[in-house]
Amino acid sequence: MYIIGMNRLSKEKQAQVISALVEGNSIRATCRITGVAKGTVLKLLADVGKACAEYQWKTLRDLACRRIQCDEIWSFCYAKEKNVPLEKKGLFGFGDVYTWTAICAESKLILSWFVGRRDAISANYFIKDISTRLKNRVQLTTDGHKVYLEAVENAFGADIDYAMLVKMYGGGDSESAVRYSPAPYVGETKARVVGNPDPKHISTSYVERQNLTMRMSMRRFTRLTNAFSKKIENLEAAIALHFMNYNFCRIHQTLRVTPAMEAGVADHAWELSEMLALAKRASPTLLPPPIAL
Repeated sequence: MYIIGMNRLSKEKQAQVISALVEGNSIRATCRITGVAKGTVLKLLADVGKACAEYQWKTLRDLACRRIQCDEIWSFCYAKEKNVPLEKKGLFGFGDVYTWTAICAESKLILSWFVGRRDAISANYFIKDISTRLKNRVQLTTDGHKVYLEAVENAFGADIDYAMLVKMYGGGDSESAVRYSPAPYVGETKARVVGNPDPKHISTSYVERQNLTMRMSMRRFTRLTNAFSKKIENLEAAIALHFMNYNFCRIHQTLRVTPAMEAGVADHAWELSEMLALAKRASPTLLPPPIAL
């Protein structure tokens, strides 16, 4: 098969590559579908992903969201945590990686995300970033992860209506059931933390559904396969590309517009060619600046 290199890649072929990636194809599957070399696909992913991260970091500001849901989704990079070599143990980007996401329950916009660990440092950075994007008081719901408590207090103080939704699960019936499917759901508790959250809107359903969208739309999030990220930079680029497509390009089935249009930050559904054009305007360094993990 004839393989196309980066210096000969037309705009139409670039759009074909990006389309294959955002529809959940792996890097190698994208190469087979498009006839583009693996290195070229990875270079395009890195360049466009960086530009998408920068554009959303700058654009998703002064949002009029009223209800926000947050969650963390697990993946791994380089190797499973138990298989990470001793010399790489404890280094970020080797082993477990968590993507923190925040969704507006009304517009379905992903207004913030952060790739890090499932710890207090990442929680504080993530929640602080959310607080800088809002122009009014919001109702926030998270799961029962305790690091949220301090993070929300540090970022919002008392200027928020915050509740935790703690879901309880029972044990599986067999080893295969535990491995291949989640434990059975047995109940939940709703706990008010700050302010006066409306009980009927204490929910994490939308952000949990977004977890499924991520696993279906990014091959490297698929469980029990070898389609994991080998480099943390590629994982971050893939996530930024996914959220750009989700927020700005793809028409939401129930909204009939894109989440960005519903949130008032876009006036039309973007084409993939517009995403590609962002790469030409991207700054030399990715925003926001990295933090010590």
